[in-house]
Amino acid sequence: MLKNHNRFSYSGISTRKSFEWPGGKRIAFYIALNIEHFPFGDGGGIDLDRETKPWSQRSWLWREYGNRVGGWRLADLFDDLELNVGVIVNAANYLHSPELLDRYRKRGDEMIGHGTSNGTTRPIDMSFEEEAKMVAEVTEIMLNADGKQPTGWLSSYLTPSQKTPDILCAAGYEYLLDWGLCDEQPFWMQTDDGEILTLPYPIELNDQPAIVGRRVSAEEYANMIIDQFDVLMDLKEPHPIVFPLSLHSFIVGQPFRQKHLKRALDHICKRRDEIWITTPNEISQIYRKLPDGQQLR
Repeated sequence: MLKNHNRFSYSGISTRKSFEWPGGKRIAFYIALNIEHFPFGDGGGIDLDRETKPWSQRSWLWREYGNRVGGWRLADLFDDLELNVGVIVNAANYLHSPELLDRYRKRGDEMIGHGTSNGTTRPIDMSFEEEAKMVAEVTEIMLNADGKQPTGWLSSYLTPSQKTPDILCAAGYEYLLDWGLCDEQPFWMQTDDGEILTLPYPIELNDQPAIVGRRVSAEEYANMIIDQFDVLMDLKEPHPIVFPLSLHSFIVGQPFRQKHLKRALDHICKRRDEIWITTPNEISQIYRKLPDGQQLR
C-alpha cells in the first residue's frame, strides 16, 4: 500500500474538464512578491552562499536591503508596468517596515499571510498548538492593519507542517500556496475542518532557490521567465493554467537584477491582452464560482 497524504487524489492535467478564465483567457499570470522580516541577532535565514546558522550580521544586512530599498524600487516598477501583485508578508513587517506595506496597500495589492518572521518561525518545527497560536496572532495583526482578514497563506520559508492545511482552514483562510508546487491549476484539499483551495506556486521560477540556491544569473533568470511564458503560450492543449512568479524584495530588488526582471515583465506585458494578469485572491474567487464538475477535487 502506497503511503499517501489523503488530502487530494491524483489527476493528470490532460484528463481534466476545461474551463476559461475571465475574458476567455487560458493563462492566469500572477506575481507573488515576498516582503520578509529577519530578527536582528536571532534565527537563521539565507545568504548568498549558505543558510546562515548561526546568525550573521552580514546576511541580515543583505536581506534588510529589501525592506529599505528593494521593495520600494519594485513598487515603482510595478506602477510603471501597471501590475498588481500579491504581497506575501511576514507579520513582523507590520511593526518593522509599516511604510513599505502602506506603499503596496495604497496600490491596491493583496496581502498574503506568511507567518511571523522568516528567521525564527517555521511551522515544520512547531507543535500543533504553537502553529495554531502563531496563525491566530498573524491573522489578528493583519486584520487590524489592513482592515480585513487575509484570504491566502504561504508558510514562512515554505516550510508547512503536516497540519498546516487543517489549521488554516479552521482559521478561516480560503486558499494556501504551500502545496501548489505540484500543479498548474488550482485544486481542493481535504482538511479536518472542510476543504481549502490550493493555488499553484513556483519553486522553479522563484528567485530565491534559482538565484541564491542554484546560482542562476539575473540574465538567466529573466530568460527562464520569458521561456516559460513563451512555451505556455504556444501550448495546444485547451486546459486553462496558472503561471505564478515568485520574487523577493532583497533579491530582484537589486538594481542589476531589476533591469533583467523588467525585460522579462515587458515581454509578458506586450501580450497582456491575451492573458489574465491577476492576483492569487482573484484566482481563488473566480475558481470557486466555477461549476462543481470543472473544479478539481
